[in-house]
This record gives sequence, C-alpha cells and structure tokens, in this order.
Amino acid sequence: MRALVLTTTGPVVQDHPDPLPVSGEALLRPLLVGVCATDLELCRGYMGFTGVLGHELVAVVEQADDPAWVGRRVVGEINCPCGACTTCLAGRPTHCPHRTTLGIDGRDGCFAERVLLPQANLHLVPDGVSDEAAVFVEPLAAACRVLEQLHLHPSSRVVVLGAGRLGQLVARVLALTGAQIQAVDLAPSRLALLPVGIEPVLASDASALAGADVVVECTGHRDGLALASTLVRPCGTLVLKTTVADPAAPPVVPWVIHEITVLGSRCGPFAPALRLLAAGLVEPCPLISATLPLEQGVLALDRAAHPDTLKVLLRPFP
Repeated sequence: MRALVLTTTGPVVQDHPDPLPVSGEALLRPLLVGVCATDLELCRGYMGFTGVLGHELVAVVEQADDPAWVGRRVVGEINCPCGACTTCLAGRPTHCPHRTTLGIDGRDGCFAERVLLPQANLHLVPDGVSDEAAVFVEPLAAACRVLEQLHLHPSSRVVVLGAGRLGQLVARVLALTGAQIQAVDLAPSRLALLPVGIEPVLASDASALAGADVVVECTGHRDGLALASTLVRPCGTLVLKTTVADPAAPPVVPWVIHEITVLGSRCGPFAPALRLLAAGLVEPCPLISATLPLEQGVLALDRAAHPDTLKVLLRPFP
C-alpha cells in the first residue's frame, strides 16, 4: 500500500507493507485523514517516532471480528491500551503504560491506504455527519476533554491562546457553556474564522486580557506557556494543550506565588464530539484550508506548517 512514512531522514510517501489484521483489530480504509500539529512536531523529533504518520481519520471498516462493523463508516480513538494493567483496570486506559498510540507511539498511523485499530476503539459516524466534519472528531474530542476536567461557570472569562487547528475547536466547545470566550492569535485570518460570540484578540493586544479565570494554551509554540502564565488570575486555572519537541522551561514560581491550578489536557471523549457534530452545535468544515491526495502528503505537511493555514486533509483514494 502507499503511505506517508516518517523515516529517520524525514517524511516520504512510499510503498509500505499492508497491515495484517489480528484478533480484536479492525482493518480500516481511510476516507479522509487530517494533519495535526502533533504530526508536525513528530517530524521535528517529538517522541522519536518513525513509521506511518496520522491519527485523525474517518474510515470504512473492511475487516473485523464482528461482521456487523464491516462496511460501516467510523472514527477511531487513538490510544490502544493493554486492558489488563492496574491503570486500565482503574479506568484510566488512555494512560496505560503499555499503550500504543496511532501514528504517534508504537503503532503505524492512518496516512495510508489501510490502517489497523482495535475494534473496541471504533465509533460509528451518524449518517448526517459528512466525512469532512467527521475527520475532526479526534481533535474535537480533545476540546471536549477540557470540560471533563474543569467546570466552567457562565460567568467565567476564558482566554484561548492560539486560534489554530485545536484552539478554534476549544473556543467553540467552551462557548457552549455561556462563558465569555476570548481567542488570541497572531494571524487576523485565523481570528476571522471564529464564530459570533467568541471575541477575537490580536496577540499584540493580549496583555489587556490579564486576570482571566481560565487560560487554555493551544499555541503550539514552546513559549506559549510563559504568555499564558501572565494572563491567568491568582487562584485561576491554566489548561495546557500544546505538545512540542522542544518546550521552554515552565515559569513555575508564579504558579506557586499565585496558587495557579495547572491542568494537562490530552485526548477526550468521542461520543460527545459526535453528538455535537450531529446536532450542528459545532461546525468545523470552515477550518479546512486544503484537501490533497495522499501522494502529495509531504506537501500537505509543508502547507499545514504555514502560519495562515488551518486544517489540511489528505484523501488516501481518489
């Protein structure tokens, strides 16, 4: 099969062995896959990963232990836990120390003509949700994760730093709570995509937002945490979404002095993300900047790294 593979010398589209299904795993044919900031960081050395990139997908099931899945359109959770360790049995499978992670750690990803995922990781896509919307389920679930970890009041003021791929979704999800949401970015073109009800703020004016109850750091830059720390009020909360290959040293002294709560936030629940899409409460398709064939995968990575680009999709089959 053809695949976009991260090698020790960089990403390349090449022939790659077909995945061989084993018991409990489903063979999927990706329809659309999305380029994420994490994919770009992997290319810069994050996690030391080599193999097929990609973890955001909507796909059709071609083979599964349960034949009822075959032919169905699905999305898939990216963490593949062992299911037997103390962490899994305690109900924290996404933190299983033995897990593999699709296209990130120990498991080939979905920038390919075929991919394997555990059948238990699959979620059916409602008929009314387009492929273009469904490919956003994984990052939209990551946005929903913030509300699993943090109770927002309608009177809260929240600053989302970075109105890029993930920040746009985080701002949209948090706005559903009725809280005041202010989204900060360097690029006016990104701010222009924010829906009505979310206040756009240029990064040059961010200092005026100091005193926020909650700051969600989604910049994708190593220095984003330092800026976030200047904007949160004493006894407020910092939510950290950025993962980078070379992070800056965190400014921990202000956290201590101002008694800041710091939350790491990663993968989230797929079912609520699918419900938001099916109900039309979040509309991600305006964030799509380009859709390219898999053979142009290296170009897609380059396009995704451009400051004015939001979501780049790949289509593995014509």
